[in-house]
Amino acid sequence: MSASLLVMLLIGLNPVAASPLDDEIETLKAETSATAKDMATLEQKVRQLVDTRVSVFLTLGSRDGLDLDSVELFVNGKPAVSHLYTPAESRSLKQGGIQQLFMGNLVNGAHELQAVITARAANDRFVRRESSHSFKKRPGELRLEMALEANAPDYEPRVSFIEWK
Repeated sequence: MSASLLVMLLIGLNPVAASPLDDEIETLKAETSATAKDMATLEQKVRQLVDTRVSVFLTLGSRDGLDLDSVELFVNGKPAVSHLYTPAESRSLKQGGIQQLFMGNLVNGAHELQAVITARAANDRFVRRESSHSFKKRPGELRLEMALEANAPDYEPRVSFIEWK
Protein backbone atom coordinates (compact mmCIF):
# COMPACT_ATOMS: atom_id res chain seq x y z
CA MET A 1 0.00 0.00 0.00
CA SER A 2 1.37 3.43 -0.91
CA ALA A 3 2.04 6.07 1.74
CA SER A 4 -0.46 8.55 0.30
CA LEU A 5 -3.19 5.89 0.15
CA LEU A 6 -2.44 4.95 3.76
CA VAL A 7 -2.65 8.63 4.86
CA MET A 8 -5.97 9.04 3.06
CA LEU A 9 -7.39 5.94 4.69
CA LEU A 10 -6.21 7.09 8.12
CA ILE A 11 -7.88 10.52 7.82
CA GLY A 12 -11.04 9.03 6.42
CA LEU A 13 -10.71 9.86 2.73
CA ASN A 14 -11.08 7.25 0.12
CA PRO A 15 -8.89 7.32 -3.01
CA VAL A 16 -11.88 8.06 -5.23
CA ALA A 17 -12.69 11.28 -3.31
CA ALA A 18 -9.09 12.48 -3.51
CA SER A 19 -8.98 12.33 -7.29
CA PRO A 20 -11.07 15.51 -7.92
CA LEU A 21 -8.97 17.34 -5.34
CA ASP A 22 -5.78 16.28 -7.13
CA ASP A 23 -7.26 17.46 -10.42
CA GLU A 24 -8.13 20.83 -8.89
CA ILE A 25 -4.61 21.22 -7.50
CA GLU A 26 -3.11 20.43 -10.92
CA THR A 27 -5.44 22.97 -12.55
CA LEU A 28 -4.40 25.64 -10.04
CA LYS A 29 -0.73 24.86 -10.65
CA ALA A 30 -1.24 25.27 -14.41
CA GLU A 31 -3.09 28.57 -13.93
CA THR A 32 -0.36 29.84 -11.60
CA SER A 33 2.30 28.95 -14.15
CA ALA A 34 0.38 30.72 -16.95
CA THR A 35 -0.10 33.81 -14.76
CA ALA A 36 3.63 33.90 -13.96
CA LYS A 37 4.43 33.79 -17.69
CA ASP A 38 1.95 36.63 -18.34
CA MET A 39 3.50 38.71 -15.55
CA ALA A 40 7.01 38.19 -16.96
CA THR A 41 5.79 39.29 -20.40
CA LEU A 42 4.15 42.43 -18.96
CA GLU A 43 7.28 43.25 -16.97
CA GLN A 44 9.38 43.11 -20.15
CA LYS A 45 6.91 45.41 -21.93
CA VAL A 46 7.03 47.95 -19.08
CA ARG A 47 10.82 47.90 -19.09
CA GLN A 48 10.82 48.42 -22.85
CA LEU A 49 8.42 51.40 -22.55
CA VAL A 50 10.70 53.11 -20.04
CA ASP A 51 13.70 52.40 -22.27
CA THR A 52 12.04 54.02 -25.31
CA ARG A 53 10.34 56.98 -23.59
CA VAL A 54 10.76 60.49 -25.01
CA SER A 55 9.37 63.60 -23.30
CA VAL A 56 9.31 67.17 -24.63
CA PHE A 57 8.86 70.11 -22.24
CA LEU A 58 8.11 73.74 -23.13
CA THR A 59 9.64 76.75 -21.37
CA LEU A 60 9.74 80.47 -22.10
CA GLY A 61 13.26 81.87 -22.03
CA SER A 62 12.20 85.50 -22.26
CA ARG A 63 9.04 85.91 -20.29
CA ASP A 64 7.88 89.28 -21.60
CA GLY A 65 8.57 88.75 -25.29
CA LEU A 66 5.68 86.47 -26.27
CA ASP A 67 2.02 85.85 -25.55
CA LEU A 68 1.75 82.25 -26.69
CA ASP A 69 -1.29 81.38 -28.78
CA SER A 70 -0.61 77.79 -29.90
CA VAL A 71 2.06 75.13 -30.34
CA GLU A 72 1.95 72.19 -32.71
CA LEU A 73 4.51 69.43 -32.39
CA PHE A 74 5.27 66.81 -35.03
CA VAL A 75 7.43 63.73 -34.45
CA ASN A 76 8.98 62.28 -37.60
CA GLY A 77 6.48 64.21 -39.71
CA LYS A 78 3.41 62.93 -37.86
CA PRO A 79 1.24 65.17 -35.64
CA ALA A 80 1.94 64.51 -31.96
CA VAL A 81 0.50 67.51 -30.07
CA SER A 82 -1.59 70.58 -30.80
CA HIS A 83 -2.25 72.93 -27.91
CA LEU A 84 -4.13 76.26 -27.70
CA TYR A 85 -3.12 78.33 -24.69
CA THR A 86 -5.54 79.95 -22.28
CA PRO A 87 -4.51 83.24 -20.63
CA ALA A 88 -3.91 81.34 -17.36
CA GLU A 89 -1.58 78.83 -19.05
CA SER A 90 0.30 81.62 -20.77
CA ARG A 91 0.71 83.45 -17.44
CA SER A 92 1.97 80.28 -15.81
CA LEU A 93 4.67 79.86 -18.48
CA LYS A 94 5.64 83.52 -18.10
CA GLN A 95 6.09 82.95 -14.37
CA GLY A 96 8.64 80.21 -15.05
CA GLY A 97 6.31 77.25 -15.47
CA ILE A 98 7.23 74.20 -17.49
CA GLN A 99 4.68 72.39 -19.64
CA GLN A 100 5.03 68.76 -20.67
CA LEU A 101 4.03 68.91 -24.31
CA PHE A 102 4.64 65.32 -25.33
CA MET A 103 5.42 61.94 -23.87
CA GLY A 104 5.70 58.92 -26.12
CA ASN A 105 7.87 56.02 -27.11
CA LEU A 106 10.39 55.97 -29.95
CA VAL A 107 12.75 53.26 -31.08
CA ASN A 108 16.46 53.95 -30.83
CA GLY A 109 17.89 55.82 -33.81
CA ALA A 110 17.51 59.11 -35.67
CA HIS A 111 14.32 61.17 -35.28
CA GLU A 112 13.09 64.69 -35.99
CA LEU A 113 10.83 67.09 -34.10
CA GLN A 114 9.08 69.94 -35.88
CA ALA A 115 7.41 72.71 -33.91
CA VAL A 116 5.00 75.36 -35.19
CA ILE A 117 4.51 78.27 -32.81
CA THR A 118 1.97 81.07 -33.12
CA ALA A 119 2.11 83.97 -30.70
CA ARG A 120 1.73 87.70 -30.27
CA ALA A 121 5.10 89.39 -29.86
CA ALA A 122 5.63 92.22 -27.38
CA ASN A 123 5.50 94.69 -30.31
CA ASP A 124 1.87 93.52 -30.95
CA ARG A 125 2.70 91.55 -34.11
CA PHE A 126 1.32 88.06 -34.63
CA VAL A 127 4.09 85.68 -35.53
CA ARG A 128 4.22 82.12 -36.73
CA ARG A 129 7.51 80.25 -36.58
CA GLU A 130 8.50 76.77 -37.60
CA SER A 131 11.51 75.06 -36.15
CA SER A 132 12.93 71.57 -36.40
CA HIS A 133 15.34 69.54 -34.32
CA SER A 134 17.03 66.30 -35.29
CA PHE A 135 18.14 64.00 -32.50
CA LYS A 136 19.32 60.49 -31.92
CA LYS A 137 17.35 58.36 -29.47
CA ARG A 138 19.59 56.11 -27.39
CA PRO A 139 18.57 53.47 -24.85
CA GLY A 140 17.01 55.01 -21.76
CA GLU A 141 14.60 57.87 -21.23
CA LEU A 142 15.19 61.07 -23.25
CA ARG A 143 13.92 64.46 -22.04
CA LEU A 144 14.08 67.49 -24.33
CA GLU A 145 13.35 71.10 -23.44
CA MET A 146 11.89 73.30 -26.15
CA ALA A 147 12.75 76.87 -25.04
CA LEU A 148 11.06 79.87 -26.71
CA GLU A 149 12.64 83.31 -26.65
CA ALA A 150 11.73 86.66 -28.16
CA ASN A 151 14.00 89.48 -27.09
CA ALA A 152 13.80 93.25 -27.76
CA PRO A 153 14.03 95.13 -30.03
CA ASP A 154 12.72 92.83 -32.81
CA TYR A 155 10.92 90.26 -30.62
CA GLU A 156 11.49 87.58 -33.24
CA PRO A 157 10.72 84.19 -31.69
CA ARG A 158 13.58 81.72 -31.53
CA VAL A 159 13.25 78.08 -30.58
CA SER A 160 16.05 76.03 -29.09
CA PHE A 161 16.07 72.38 -28.04
CA ILE A 162 18.10 71.27 -25.04
CA GLU A 163 18.62 67.67 -23.94
CA TRP A 164 18.16 67.27 -20.18
CA LYS A 165 20.62 64.95 -18.49
